[in-house]
Amino acid sequence: MHSDLQWEAWADALAEHEYVVIDGYLPDDLLHLLESFFQQHQDALQQAKVGAWADRQEALKVRSDLTYWLDRQRDNALDPLFAWIETSLQRWNRLLYLSLSGYEFHLAYYPNGGHYSKHLDQFRGRNNRLISCVLYLNADWKPGDGGELQLYDPSGETPTERIQPLRNRMVFFRSDTVWHEVLPAHAPRKSLTGWLLYQPSGVGAVIGA
Repeated sequence: MHSDLQWEAWADALAEHEYVVIDGYLPDDLLHLLESFFQQHQDALQQAKVGAWADRQEALKVRSDLTYWLDRQRDNALDPLFAWIETSLQRWNRLLYLSLSGYEFHLAYYPNGGHYSKHLDQFRGRNNRLISCVLYLNADWKPGDGGELQLYDPSGETPTERIQPLRNRMVFFRSDTVWHEVLPAHAPRKSLTGWLLYQPSGVGAVIGA
């Protein structure tokens, strides 16, 4: 769907700016598949927790979204999407000379007032998350609905770009260096959120490639 030149431009942007925003990321058939799956599994969403897998705990002041972790064997209805993710992973390996070998993803739902305070996407003692990925599934989002992704400078103190959560917009960014937060949602906000890994995590997640 996307040309080699487009991928090269995205890789250059990710390498230079540590993030890249891609509109129209998924082909229509995969986008519809994912949206249908999300709708079917809405009742399976659970309160998100913070911390590494063994030490996770609810912290509603930090994050108040609901999540559903994907598992490739259980969620085989999404096999075409998993194949697309693996192809993207291999693209980044070739273009950025990385050693990505796995991934983990979950569905994320932010109800009214849902937010996620400023943070990095790496845990102490676990540094295998390399690239964070957020694909938005909000067909009717409009200014004032909130839920934007706010990025910060390397110090984590100064806001930089604020990214609107538009349907089929993908954001890739460095997990270890890009401080970010999800601003409070004023309307329900949906996304597919995940990480491309140096090595499989084995943490209740999809393992690929």
